[in-house]
Amino acid sequence: MAKMQIKRVGIFSYAKITAVTCAAFGLIFGVLYGLIIIIFGAAMLTGRNTAGAGAGSIVVGLFIMIGFPLFYAILGFIMGAFGAVVYNVAAGFVGGIELELESVEDGYAAPPSPQWNAQQPGQQYQPGQQQYPY
Repeated sequence: MAKMQIKRVGIFSYAKITAVTCAAFGLIFGVLYGLIIIIFGAAMLTGRNTAGAGAGSIVVGLFIMIGFPLFYAILGFIMGAFGAVVYNVAAGFVGGIELELESVEDGYAAPPSPQWNAQQPGQQYQPGQQQYPY
């Protein structure tokens, strides 16, 4: 087992990953809350004789379905960048997170041989040479 340590985290890359994962959670929560608002808003207006009165709850529900993922993504990006900066500072003082890694494969496998009469690196094309095998 090889022991490794994460000494530094890329701020922008960590912020992007955090933004995407938070946006996924925002999509889940936004769809759930949006559907709840649409359903309950329409259910509260079923006994009335006002045509189109439930449109407000539909608009608010759709706004939540779109707004939650955007809000979560922006907030996730900001907090991810902040978290990466804090981690980098803390890792400078106390060291990074230690990981124990183990190889999954038993050995190294050589790459496959070239196909389709591929030219070797550095080999020049010769006039009259068959370039395509089909």
